[in-house]
Amino acid sequence: MNKITLKIEGMACNMCEAHMNETVRKVIPEARKVTSSFRKGETVFLVEGEIDRNKLISAIDATGYTCREIISEPYKKKGLFGL
Repeated sequence: MNKITLKIEGMACNMCEAHMNETVRKVIPEARKVTSSFRKGETVFLVEGEIDRNKLISAIDATGYTCREIISEPYKKKGLFGL
């Protein structure tokens, strides 16, 4: 499982966050726990395996936002049942 963090420029409100979440879910249907924060300027989600970065960047650019960076890191479940 990988945690993907997208650094997004152009989000200004809660509707922008919802729009970004919808875009990620359309491009990467297997994405889980998609969350966005216009205050932090980022969208974070979990996915098994790798993603098509170019396809994701193109979809984000088409919405009027700009993806400045994609950070991928291994994700380990935390908590009592994640041992």
